[in-house]
Amino acid sequence: MCKLVTTKEILKKAQEGKYAVPAFNIHNLETIRVVVETAAEMKSPVIIAGTPGTIKYAGGEYLVAILEAASKKHNIPIALHLDHFEDVEEIKKYIDEGFTSAMIDASKKSYEENIKTVKEVVDYAHERGVVVEAELGKLGGQEDDLVVDEKDAMYTNPDQAKEFVEKTGIDSLAVAIGTAHGLYKGEPKLDYDRLKEIRKEVEVPLVLHGASDVPEESVKNTIELGICKVNIATDLKIPFAKAVKEYFKENPDANDPRKYMTPGKEAMKEIVVAKIKMCGSENRA
Repeated sequence: MCKLVTTKEILKKAQEGKYAVPAFNIHNLETIRVVVETAAEMKSPVIIAGTPGTIKYAGGEYLVAILEAASKKHNIPIALHLDHFEDVEEIKKYIDEGFTSAMIDASKKSYEENIKTVKEVVDYAHERGVVVEAELGKLGGQEDDLVVDEKDAMYTNPDQAKEFVEKTGIDSLAVAIGTAHGLYKGEPKLDYDRLKEIRKEVEVPLVLHGASDVPEESVKNTIELGICKVNIATDLKIPFAKAVKEYFKENPDANDPRKYMTPGKEAMKEIVVAKIKMCGSENRA
């Protein structure tokens, strides 16, 4: 592999093979290397995702350069994805910088405005060989600076989903079936029947957001029912931070990032391995 690929290439294969590809939210060089190197060891395709806050923090051009270097070094498919972007002009900017996949989240808008906004992004992206994911329905919880109150969370309507895909021309659809961003107050109750109906009506790959903290068996059930992309964010951050904190407790005078970042990377790697196995993407590269 010598260049980044699109999520369309990765997810179509997953759809045909009845497995899913994990999309890991990263924040810096350390987290990128953990995810990519672990995926390469396991021969898994991988999607590297960044929220608006992450891209602003790390720099879009830096991230593109790092991931392009990674794609030359490792012989696995790697896609670089904009996650939960609401600003159309920001998406266009990062597409021009080299991101291969974009999620436009206009789910807060009316159904008609959601379609109009998504279509604008699709037209721009497709002209440049970039693919688009959109969301129909709303997930509760918090993703970066995007907050949706639980009472405002709405499930995806299967009939509406079919029309939404046809009118927008999106390449993948994020569905709301009972997951939420962040950690759960109790075990989430996923609407598998709704997912079955959406899968019947929609041909494009389906995406599960808010998969951190969801029991493994529940996620596997959604994959069996047609989910092809599983987003992982919170489950990565917590063990990384915990391991670094523990290091500083034991080494209060530490000041070398190469040393205190290492336990965090090792803790994160365990999660990446588990999520790749959960998705069934090992040896699918």
